[in-house]
Amino acid sequence: MSDPSKLAMARSKSAQMPNASMGRRIKDHVMTGLSVLAVILVIAPLFAIFGYLVYKGIGSLDWNLLTKMPKPVGEAGGGMANAIAGSALILGIASLLGVPVGIGAGIYLAEYGRGGRFGAVVRFTADVLNGVPSIVIGIVAYAIVVIRQKHFSALAGGVALAIMMIPTITRTTEEMLLLVPTQIREAAFGLGISQWRTTLSITLRTALSGVITGVMLAFARVAGETAPLLFTALGNQYWSLNLNEPTAALPLQIFTYANSPFDEWHRQAWAGALVLIVMIVFSVSAVRVAVSRGNLRGAR
Repeated sequence: MSDPSKLAMARSKSAQMPNASMGRRIKDHVMTGLSVLAVILVIAPLFAIFGYLVYKGIGSLDWNLLTKMPKPVGEAGGGMANAIAGSALILGIASLLGVPVGIGAGIYLAEYGRGGRFGAVVRFTADVLNGVPSIVIGIVAYAIVVIRQKHFSALAGGVALAIMMIPTITRTTEEMLLLVPTQIREAAFGLGISQWRTTLSITLRTALSGVITGVMLAFARVAGETAPLLFTALGNQYWSLNLNEPTAALPLQIFTYANSPFDEWHRQAWAGALVLIVMIVFSVSAVRVAVSRGNLRGAR
């Protein structure tokens, strides 16, 4: 015969189970709602800024802005063709310099320098460099490039932006490589494949999608920087694609026009800001589409 006290305890527990389940569901709904609210609070300012930018810039956006050179002060019309080409040139230089160094440093930290003292120093340096103000990096690039060259140049601007890209790419590459299962490396070693070959042909290809995302994140971050270019590229009102000459760039042109007292330049500054945002979004989206379609996808 069953113990009455045990039966009573069992009945009490069964009565409490629905209440506990209800409490868990309430907590789940509350936390989900707070998470959605946090996402809205983050995204809403972004859409508000982009919407206002479209509102102010779309009316001034025309073909002349993309194909014509700037007009002298006081003359209506003109465009930012030289600044658009200059931005593409400087960002290309920054990518050529910063992406290989950043990916290489990330590979070293993930595959060779996990527990070493030098790896810890590199990791700490990348974290500190990630938080350095961009104007400070511009001064550093001015000291190591502009002063030695004795003139401003697109190359100096590319070096400044490359320095900003390297820490972001390094840390992202490291984290993506660490997500690759160790069993994949061990299987390659078991087949007699050397470590460097395993890293480049297997590990890096497996994490390639994440690595490319980190590269585009760094690219998007530096594409709109103005302060480093003030100390390096300086700007130019004329068409110049020479690496050793001062070069126009969209952020510099927008900065100059926004601070001017002329309504026509204010109008072009809004249109230039819209063009800059569209260029960044298009570049990042194009790479993401290529990755999703498998053109740049890693091993599966």
